[in-house]
This record gives sequence, structure tokens and C-alpha cells, in this order.
Amino acid sequence: MGFNPLTGADTSDAPAGAYAAGEEVPLAGYAVLAGLYAAGVGAFALGVRASGRSLPARVPPGDLLLFGAATYKVSRLLAKDRITSFVRAPFTRRKESNSAGEVTDVPRGHGLRRATGELVACPFCLGTWVGTALVCGYVLAPAATRLVAGGLGAVTLSDWLQYAWSFTQEQVEG
Repeated sequence: MGFNPLTGADTSDAPAGAYAAGEEVPLAGYAVLAGLYAAGVGAFALGVRASGRSLPARVPPGDLLLFGAATYKVSRLLAKDRITSFVRAPFTRRKESNSAGEVTDVPRGHGLRRATGELVACPFCLGTWVGTALVCGYVLAPAATRLVAGGLGAVTLSDWLQYAWSFTQEQVEG
């Protein structure tokens, strides 16, 4: 016996909740999301191969840094920004408002809905999906992807300068 990934049922002799006692862990939902991610990456790879397009031999360090900054910004925008709440709302509920226009949302529901809520409320979790999307864009349209990433990188730098300014003001006033 054991775990049925299709139903999420625990068919073992272990007590219910033995995986993470006292905490709901939507393993079947995680499996669906991981499958969607893998299927998307696989479909992209097959499409690129079928098109005869060649992959870049390497990613220059400057592009890597640019994509890292862009991934950071998009992940935070999707997971934490007040204005993108409509993306998270079907899967999360608002826990609190934070500084700099950010909010903390927590997942709601069960199964796939809860797993999706955990994904969209976590900038670290979204980072993998966003970074992969940028790499796919880089393969298909490197110049356009660099341009978009450059804009997002500029916003990231601006955010950090805003935080530095606020910190400096607090030190002067405090």
C-alpha cells in the first residue's frame, strides 16, 4: 500500500497526516503542477527542435545577471504586489498588508487549488517558472527578451535604491 498520487489518498497503515503531522500538504496538487511544468518545458524543447532553431552555445554572464534581476522582479510582482492580487485571489486569501505596496497572501482550499495558492504566493517558488520562461524567450527572441529583462532589471535596481534611501532616512531621523 502507500500513497495514491491520483486521489491524494494515503493507503498505508500509517496514521493520517503522517507525512507532515498537523499540516495539510497537497502532494497530488504538487505532482500536477510539477507535471505541468515538465510538460511545458518538454513541449518547448520539442518545438525548438522541430523548428530547426539552434540553442545558444552559452549565456553570457551579463545576460545571466540581467535575467536574475528580471526573475526576481517578476516573481515578487506576481507573488507580493497589491495590484496583481487578482492573479492570486482564486487560490489565496489576504493575510496582511506590508510596506512598499506588498501584501502577504496565504493559500486556501485543498488539493490542486491549495498547491497553486502556495505557488503563486511564493516568489521563490515562482522564480523557477519565471526564470524558465525568460530562458525560453531568450531562445526564441534574444534581443526582445534582453530588452524586457533590462526594463525589469532597471525596476529591480530602482526598488533597491528606494529601500536604501528609506534605510538612510531612518538612520538620520532615528
